[in-house]
Amino acid sequence: MTEHARTPVTVIGLGSMGTALAGAFVAAGHPTTVWNRTAARAAPLVAKGAVHAAAIEDAIAASPLVIACLTTYDDTVAALAPAGPALRGRALVTLNSGSPAGAREMAAWAGGHGARFLDGAVKDVPPAVGKPGTLLYYAGDKAVFDEHRTTLEVLGGDTVHLGDEPDLAALYEMAVGGTLLPALVGFFQGAAAVQARGLDASTLVRFTVKWFEMIGSVLPVFAREIDSGDYTKPMSTVALFLAGAAHDAELGAEANIDVSWQAPFHELLQRAVDAGHADHSIAALTEVLKKPAPAS
Repeated sequence: MTEHARTPVTVIGLGSMGTALAGAFVAAGHPTTVWNRTAARAAPLVAKGAVHAAAIEDAIAASPLVIACLTTYDDTVAALAPAGPALRGRALVTLNSGSPAGAREMAAWAGGHGARFLDGAVKDVPPAVGKPGTLLYYAGDKAVFDEHRTTLEVLGGDTVHLGDEPDLAALYEMAVGGTLLPALVGFFQGAAAVQARGLDASTLVRFTVKWFEMIGSVLPVFAREIDSGDYTKPMSTVALFLAGAAHDAELGAEANIDVSWQAPFHELLQRAVDAGHADHSIAALTEVLKKPAPAS
């Protein structure tokens, strides 16, 4: 292993994801320092070879690369603030949830303390950290990314730099993440429906996975339609989706489940029809979601 690959790393925050990140660095042979507000969480990592720093100032001073994995940008600032001067000259990578505006504020805060900043996102669950196919993307100082790329690739083999604008990772995180809750709630509704018939939710899994694969296969088509603004060659129309809304209500009544979470989707479909998109591709909903530009 090269000297570069053994870059010392500090991980701030030892929730499930932070613990997975630190564990991957330890397993790859990096000198790894960890800090958490609840110190007891560090014990399993220390047993594997990590060093626990009792003071956050010492944790930051231990490594040229500091990775903060807390819940929000506000949580990150609150944890790091007592050790702000120690950040000068160090590479700070944040892997937390938040908006693009929050990322820009975080970048300004980090820069104000002399840190070289990257924001990022782990696009998988903690057990996937360290695997070749796991996606992480970053935004911010490209020089920091290039310098530490080999180290960052320890966390996942699909490692991408989106650009120098520090809010791009947060933008893509939220843009992609918008699909998660509707998809999960759709599965949970299906689980409740089949259980109402005395069937196991596990019987849905195979078929739901195939459905998600189908959705993945058509996303490039929808993206081309959205980028071109041409929705006139539909695979499936807005009107067809709206016609199916009544079936959702029927299923809810038959299975005695609450399907009211779908009402905003049905309202969006109706707005699209009213705007003249009835016979257009379902991707035309993108145009309805866009609000008019504010008056100057």
